[in-house]
Amino acid sequence: MSSGVTVNQVCLDKYQELKIGQKYKYITFKLSDDLKEIVVDEAKEVSKDKSEEIAVDDTYNEFLSKLPENMPRFAVYDFDFEKPGEGKRNKITFYSWYAGINFTLEVPDTSTVRQKMLYASSKEALRKSLVGLAIDIQGTDSSEVSYETVLDKIERKQ
Repeated sequence: MSSGVTVNQVCLDKYQELKIGQKYKYITFKLSDDLKEIVVDEAKEVSKDKSEEIAVDDTYNEFLSKLPENMPRFAVYDFDFEKPGEGKRNKITFYSWYAGINFTLEVPDTSTVRQKMLYASSKEALRKSLVGLAIDIQGTDSSEVSYETVLDKIERKQ
């Protein structure tokens, strides 16, 4: 089902800079205030100064902290990992973060019914616009998007 929500061109431009230019480590996306398009929420630049490099865990934890506890988001993350005997690898992962959404609508939460429907029905428009994604991660709580959980999904896919 199409929601009619469009993907803002800045989303595509920033994604290309992450994918090809390796300018960003991650990008988070949200619905615009008028709920008509998907826009960039935040883009984290990769450190150019090697002395400023931080551990993978710290970067990933920072990324996770940008996913609100009570609102949905989409995101892409340039996921780094070590494959034993083969060295460092990376996969661009797509995240659908549905915290704050109770799809059963049984209890009230902080997302409106319209937001719930728009996020759920807009995912594919964004996903298809971002060519070259390696894996799709969906989460409603931190355990579903933990580094170890995502790494396990990546390793099973290879």
